[in-house]
Amino acid sequence: MPKLSAYELEREANIARNKALLQELELKQAVASLPTKAKAKAASKPIQPAKREKRKREPEAEQPRRKSARLRKGAIDPDETPEERIKREREEEEERQREEEKRLREEEAKRIAQRPRHNKLDMVALIENGPAEIETLTKAFEAVPKSSVERTGDFDAYAFEDSKEDERALKDLRERMSKLVVHARAKVTMNRIYCAAYHPEVTKDLIFFGDRYGQLGIWDARAPADDDEEVEEGADREGGKYWRMQLHWPANAKSSISSIKMDPIDAHNIYTSSYDTTVRSLSFTTGQSREVFSTDSNNLVNCIDISPDGHEMWISDSQGWATQLDPREAKHRARSYALSDNKIGSISINPTRPHFIATASNSRFVKVWDVRKLSAMVAEMGDDTAATSDEERPSTIDFLGETVNEYMQSEAGKGGLRGEFLHGKSATAAYWDPRGRQIVSTSYDDTLRLWNLDGPSLDSKTAFKKFQPFSRISHNCQTGKWVSLLKATWTKNPDVYPYFTIANMNHALDIYSCKGDLVQQLADPRRITAVQAVTCSHPSIVERIATGNGSGRCVLWAPEDLE
Repeated sequence: MPKLSAYELEREANIARNKALLQELELKQAVASLPTKAKAKAASKPIQPAKREKRKREPEAEQPRRKSARLRKGAIDPDETPEERIKREREEEEERQREEEKRLREEEAKRIAQRPRHNKLDMVALIENGPAEIETLTKAFEAVPKSSVERTGDFDAYAFEDSKEDERALKDLRERMSKLVVHARAKVTMNRIYCAAYHPEVTKDLIFFGDRYGQLGIWDARAPADDDEEVEEGADREGGKYWRMQLHWPANAKSSISSIKMDPIDAHNIYTSSYDTTVRSLSFTTGQSREVFSTDSNNLVNCIDISPDGHEMWISDSQGWATQLDPREAKHRARSYALSDNKIGSISINPTRPHFIATASNSRFVKVWDVRKLSAMVAEMGDDTAATSDEERPSTIDFLGETVNEYMQSEAGKGGLRGEFLHGKSATAAYWDPRGRQIVSTSYDDTLRLWNLDGPSLDSKTAFKKFQPFSRISHNCQTGKWVSLLKATWTKNPDVYPYFTIANMNHALDIYSCKGDLVQQLADPRRITAVQAVTCSHPSIVERIATGNGSGRCVLWAPEDLE
């Protein structure tokens, strides 16, 4: 055995001492007896999605392989004649051309597959899990009468002259909202929620969610769960039942669903807008989705709103255009106006006076427009598309910003721009309340602002004498890259003291009254661990609010004792 050096002898001695010390301290038993983090904090496990059958991918066809020149050279007959060589080279060249043409066809097919779909689509092409899911979704809507549509508020409702009446209405609203808890949770879409809409039907809680990859999730939040679902012990099971549709295409961030609106006259129809530059109508009666509007690839559609009679739709986009159209008419009848130099993030129609719209843009302005003046501008300048063939007609008739500004400053256009307010940073949203007398705005300057407009100001034909918010609420709106923009959203329920909801960056949900008072802050740290960025409330039932987060998980807030 070789003699060890002094260094190696010292090293062996240190190892022996350390082993003896560890055995003496019995560290293994001590560590095992310590309480773990999981034992110390019994947190609720994430809700477990229902198991669904995955679509089987068809095996890809084997592509022809090209042989190297060295291998081809080895296969050449050294004794071939010049005629045979010419024939062989000609055949090889033809084979290369066929392969190149095939490659180009495949690349073109891939490019076509990544373009927005403009044709009519049925549910077979849209829904995730085929005929079985279509049948259950159809049955869910069979129980929804077409008459269950959204209602319009009264302009003078809850406009109290006595402050004590406001206090009583606020107290009653606080009592009702204090009963709300997390009633159901589910992963309704696969990706981040961008927008939501609550169906007005009172016998169901049907909520629509649009996600970042063009997927529409439909959640029947209180439907009985399937008994055969397997759920991990100690984890919450999903609440209700949901369906997923790939409504906009391609399935990537270029097709984010930016807005969802219920058809005000047909409870079985909804409208969706998307960054794929299209607006589509989805009918659960016919089972088809059709395109209502499309624009060029540079204009991402950010928001839509539709008038109470369903005959007028307004669309805003990323280039600062606002487009007016009738969903019943041909697309070329649409009129587009450049109302901003920057993206218009939201557009809202006054529900009681539909000739007023409110816009919020990245130019930091919230503006109120009288669209009757815009229509007068179109009539004055004429429509030169009447005698044009369908093939030659443009998709919309465009009025540039210079044209709009010049007309608004003329004698005929005075009063077209009723009022404007400059925020400290980008104005992300501005919406009318259900009575059509108030506006709430959200801005990146970390404020929520409230405006109150009286009847004489709206009924006059001139600009507002004063367009200043009466309430300014500090609210963190710095969502960053991974959280959807926070937008204050009014309840559409005309039978309750007006209020709006907005997400809180501390994983809570804030409810404010039309006077700017905090009604309730809903939170559940054990079950809610993400920002509930998107909110909506039931148009007919006060004690119902739905929220969605950045992973596609959605929450129904309702009373705990709800049957």
